[in-house]
Amino acid sequence: MSKKIILLIILFKFISSCGFTPLYSNKTNVNFSIVSIDFEGDRLTNNFLKNELTKYQNNKYEKKFQIKVKTTYKKIDILKDKTANISNYELSVISLFQIISNEKTIKELKINEKKIIDNIDDDFEEQKKERIAKQNFASSMSNKLLTELSILNDN
Repeated sequence: MSKKIILLIILFKFISSCGFTPLYSNKTNVNFSIVSIDFEGDRLTNNFLKNELTKYQNNKYEKKFQIKVKTTYKKIDILKDKTANISNYELSVISLFQIISNEKTIKELKINEKKIIDNIDDDFEEQKKERIAKQNFASSMSNKLLTELSILNDN
């Protein structure tokens, strides 16, 4: 019985230290910098994106990228009840990222994010949910962009 426990402990020790890191982990050890970011489109989503990406605006790395972002936000009615009142919305953000290095566009990346929310009678609460959704969209999009920049930097 004690041999099984020791074997399990040793096996767990090997498995837990295998070096696995999640794909969208905190990207603090990047070796590129974002020189400039130009935004166009939905102001609030762009502000959230700017907050996420300004951490990477330093000039101490050799590889430098310029980013141009164009965001489009839509709030679409998708479901109405019998009295023609809207009961569900689809929030959608489409962002087109143009990645520029050495004055040349090296990649264009299009990212779509969608979420369905219920209509709430309280307008303040509904706006709060929309704001949280936009913040989550921006976080997800910035993670995808940073992953793409890391891949481009390695090539």
